[in-house]
Amino acid sequence: MSKFIRSLAVALSGIGFAFRTQGHMRFHMIAGLVACCLGLIVTLKPLEWAIILLAIAVVISAEMINTAVEQAVNLASPDIHPIAKTAKDVAAGAVLIAAVISAVIGLLIIGPPLWHLFF
Repeated sequence: MSKFIRSLAVALSGIGFAFRTQGHMRFHMIAGLVACCLGLIVTLKPLEWAIILLAIAVVISAEMINTAVEQAVNLASPDIHPIAKTAKDVAAGAVLIAAVISAVIGLLIIGPPLWHLFF
C-alpha cells in the first residue's frame, strides 16, 4: 500500500508542476471547470457527462505529456536545435488537436440545451 501512496504522491506532484508552471494547463483546467458548470446548468445525461469528462481528460493529459516532452527536450538539448524544436512543436500540435476537438464536442453536447435555455 505504501508503494501505491508513493506513486500517487509522485503523480500528484507532476500534476502540480504542470499546473504551477504551464499557463496553458491552467487555461485547460479552467475551461474544463467551466464546461462542468455548464453541464450542471443544462443537466447532462450520464453518457453526455462521460463524453465531456473524457474530452477534458484527453486535453489535460495531452498538455501534461507536452510538458513532459518539453522538459525532457530541454534537458537533452539545452541549445536550440531543429530536431528539439520539431519534438516540441509536434507535442504542442497534439494538444491543439485535442483542445479543438474537445471544444467541438462541448459545443455539440452543451451548446443546444444551453441555447434552448436562453432563447
